[in-house]
Amino acid sequence: MITIDNPGELAQLAELGVVFLLFMIGLELSWERLRAMRRLVFGLGALQVGVCLVAFAAAALLTGQPLVASIAIGAALALSSTAIVMPTLAEQKRQHAQAGRATFSVLLFQDLAVAPLLVTITLLGRGDGSHEALGQRLLFSMAPSVLGVGVLLILGRLLLRPMLRSVAKAKSEELFLAACLLVVIGAGLVSALTGLSMALGAFIAGLLLAETEFRHEVETRVEPFKGLLLGLFFISVGLQLNVPLLVERPQVILGAAAAMIVFNIAVVFGLARVFGLKTRPALEAALLLAGAGEFAFVILGQAMADGLVDPLVGQTTLVAATVSMFCIPLLAMLSLRLGGRKLTPAELPPEVGGDPDAEGRPPPQVLVVGYGRVGRLVGEMLRRHQIPWVAAELDPRLVEQGRRAGEAIYFGDASRPEFLQRCGLADAPAVVVTMDNPEGVEAIVAVARSLRPDLTIVARARDARHAQRLYDLGATDAVPETVEASLQLSEAVLVEIGVPMGLVIASIHERRDEFRTALNRPEAMGGRTRHFRRGQP
Repeated sequence: MITIDNPGELAQLAELGVVFLLFMIGLELSWERLRAMRRLVFGLGALQVGVCLVAFAAAALLTGQPLVASIAIGAALALSSTAIVMPTLAEQKRQHAQAGRATFSVLLFQDLAVAPLLVTITLLGRGDGSHEALGQRLLFSMAPSVLGVGVLLILGRLLLRPMLRSVAKAKSEELFLAACLLVVIGAGLVSALTGLSMALGAFIAGLLLAETEFRHEVETRVEPFKGLLLGLFFISVGLQLNVPLLVERPQVILGAAAAMIVFNIAVVFGLARVFGLKTRPALEAALLLAGAGEFAFVILGQAMADGLVDPLVGQTTLVAATVSMFCIPLLAMLSLRLGGRKLTPAELPPEVGGDPDAEGRPPPQVLVVGYGRVGRLVGEMLRRHQIPWVAAELDPRLVEQGRRAGEAIYFGDASRPEFLQRCGLADAPAVVVTMDNPEGVEAIVAVARSLRPDLTIVARARDARHAQRLYDLGATDAVPETVEASLQLSEAVLVEIGVPMGLVIASIHERRDEFRTALNRPEAMGGRTRHFRRGQP
């Protein structure tokens, strides 16, 4: 049995789970996609926060709470849980659907609103000076936050890519992992020092890295930490539940939680319909955003520490918020049933992903692993036939060269299943492995085949024996360097000594097929036969 003596210390560590979650969300977005969502972020999100804050504050006033305490309670209950809702959407694979994008837009504005809300409540609690003086203090209080965002954007643009490029050249997995953690924690600390939430700073860092060649490798490295810390976050939420208080005042707490959920559903559903969402997606988003969030603990904790909210009232409100958070998974299951199938791009308004480019989901692309001389030639041939492709390369110098040429090249280890999946393996029509490292080629072929039994895998082989090994591992086709070199030399000499070109090409094709038949014989592959497209010599 494990006993936690100091839940407060665990809660501080668990907050990093939300930080890593927002960082990962930023990596999956881009400035262009965020710009396309601005109407929902600053329209739907702002109205949701404003309407819910006023309504909950009015309800608190009616129960006899002071004005400042009512505003604090309203602000705390107006914010939903990013840490619970976004992983739920990702698990259901609905983050790109209409409801998912609308939900994320509201959650993003809520994260932006936390710092202004905290500053406003603190200044209102002081109660000195006129409204004009209050506005001036609020403006000056927000200045460091604006400066912090500017610093993050400028330093991120200037330093992030060169830093990771330098670390990648060291070819140390431990050093690259340390650099990834430094980016997440460092951006969060800069944000926190300027009055914003750490999660918002991490989100901005993720947005900046999403445009670089290190995006997928960073996602692969950070993902385990996100899962671990989010697990701690959920434990800390459970610890926040004051069970004795719930037993003592069940009617008040459960009634408040139920009223909060119902009102949030009604507000979000109505606003979503106003912003053009169809009935089902609007109800999906409303159910996902119905519960309270982790920032309720931050706002009410600060308000109780400053003496603005009575401790009993604050604790009762927090328990009601926690109960509503426990209901989010059930509400998410209900929203999934309502959503049913995935929406097609034609059914989505442009601001929530109707435009495939705005949604940031490219068409299926051939994955070229290795971007040396062979990989570049393969890419050029694919482009000549207008076939979209993306490349993965572990040498940062080759990645930099490809990026300068405008190619979609990502730094990372393609022998890792997570990295291949991040590069779009699930939808890729084929994988071409062009590396000159036999062991590396074998590892990638084996991993790709285990992930996609139906995938076309074409691999570069050192010689005939290596090609046989690749066939055994599941390669659709293996191209031995020695065999191809001998065939091309034979073609050249036969043509030069006067043999007709047609006969030469036919004989080269026939000899190549003989090699493939010998290497890929059915008995070596468990009786399975494969069919090959004949290529040009």
